[in-house]
Amino acid sequence: MENTHTLVVAATGTYITIDEFKSIFNYIGELVKSHKITKLVFDKRKLNVFHQPSMEWYFVEWKEKMFDLGLKTHRKILPEDQVFRQSVKIGRQQIAEKYPNGKFNEMDIQYFENLDDAIEK
Repeated sequence: MENTHTLVVAATGTYITIDEFKSIFNYIGELVKSHKITKLVFDKRKLNVFHQPSMEWYFVEWKEKMFDLGLKTHRKILPEDQVFRQSVKIGRQQIAEKYPNGKFNEMDIQYFENLDDAIEK
C-alpha cells in the first residue's frame, strides 16, 4: 500500500441508526480531508439490518462531497446474509436510477469477501 492513503472502517454493531451513521461518516469526512484519504474500506460484516435512507444519504450526499476531496475508491465487505446482500444490490440500482448523474457513478466501488483483499485491491 505504498503511497496510498487508505482508511478502514468497521461496523461493530448489528444496526446503525441514521443519525449515528451520519455522525460517523461526517467524522470520516473530516479525516478524508485532513489526511487526504483516497481509499475507504467499509467492513459491514456485523450488520444485519439494511437501511435504505442511510444508503441513499451515503451515496447521494456524502460520496458527492468525498469525491470532490479525492476519495474515489471504495471497498465494501458485506455480511454473508443473502437478504442483506440483495437489499444492497436493489438499493444501489434504485439510487443509480434516481440519480443518474451522481458522482458515485464515477467512483471505483467494489465488493470483497475479506479485509485483506479489500485493502489490497
